[in-house]
Amino acid sequence: MEGLPTTTKGERRWRSKNMQTSSPSLVMAFFSCVAWLYVAGRLWQDAENRKMLSDLLKKNLEQRPKVLTVEDKLMVLGCKDLDKRIAEAEMALTLAKSQGYLKNHLRQSESFSEKKLLAVIGVYTGFGSYLMRQTFRGSWMPRGDGLKKLEERGIVIRFVIGRSANRGDSLDRNIDEENSKTKDFLILEGHEEAQEELPKKVKFFFSTAVQNWDAEFYVKVEDKIDIDLEGLIGFLEHRRGQDSAYIGCMKSGEVFSEAGKDWYEPDWWKFGDEKSYFRHASGSLFILSKNLVQYISVNSASLKTYAFDDTSVGSWMMGVQATYIDDNRLCCSSIRQGNSSLIFALNSSSAVCSAIFSEYDSIIQNLFSESVLVDNSKSPLLA
Repeated sequence: MEGLPTTTKGERRWRSKNMQTSSPSLVMAFFSCVAWLYVAGRLWQDAENRKMLSDLLKKNLEQRPKVLTVEDKLMVLGCKDLDKRIAEAEMALTLAKSQGYLKNHLRQSESFSEKKLLAVIGVYTGFGSYLMRQTFRGSWMPRGDGLKKLEERGIVIRFVIGRSANRGDSLDRNIDEENSKTKDFLILEGHEEAQEELPKKVKFFFSTAVQNWDAEFYVKVEDKIDIDLEGLIGFLEHRRGQDSAYIGCMKSGEVFSEAGKDWYEPDWWKFGDEKSYFRHASGSLFILSKNLVQYISVNSASLKTYAFDDTSVGSWMMGVQATYIDDNRLCCSSIRQGNSSLIFALNSSSAVCSAIFSEYDSIIQNLFSESVLVDNSKSPLLA
């Protein structure tokens, strides 16, 4: 058989030997890989453990009380001193604002002039008081050019009213239309004109007035009284330059604790066992000097209001160094007798007020039957 390959005996022996030597090498290589993986895993685990221990040590060190150096202590004391000085500066700034140092806080307005005004008189009014406003415009309160001439003398008079609960409704539109003709309203945009919101109205009035006009005095007047305007101007002229003045017909009275009754005071329990109000100016008319009005404007957000604006203002005045001035002339003639009064109640309960009330009846008849206003010179109060 010459064509078949033949192997010698030596070649077969070499091949068997080579196979015998390669098997242990493979086993050793396998175990080497396993050992390498084991060592690498242990090293990785040790690294993780070391990292965990390092984090724990760092956390513990941060929680341990730090030993302060002299420099650290001086820095802490300096920060505390700085905080104290900042607090004192803030208190001084608030005090300065309340005393009238508001050069950049006052807004310029059309009626603002370089000469300081004598008084801003705000007459409270409501949406349903058109008849009363027309009555005032025909008696003690000038209108048109007369109002401008009065402002030249340093007296600003405005009807004070808020906005309707439904902004932009017919109530608001009627007031805007009336104001466009008469130019004698101070509209409190942030105040809702409602009976339950009435005690808060005084804060909005004083804050808005002091931001619009720079005056010696600010006067709140109810629309249920008539005023001897010239007498009031003379009264204020005599007190020009007097700071911290709280002027009015001072009174006190019983605090009513029964809900549902007139003059009910929800916070009655705060007034002690005697249930008596502290001394305060009657709400019909009271006067505050500029620095007190600015105090109310600056602190209006934190000032507590009670059921009535006169007692609310009285409570605010108790917390400041206000000078109480009780003047009988600022009491309605039906309340006190003696000195000639500067204000008169619009009712027929007294002889003095009945004459005024009869005059108003004739004015009303002229307004709605003849559609003309009575000339100011016909009023006995301005004669």
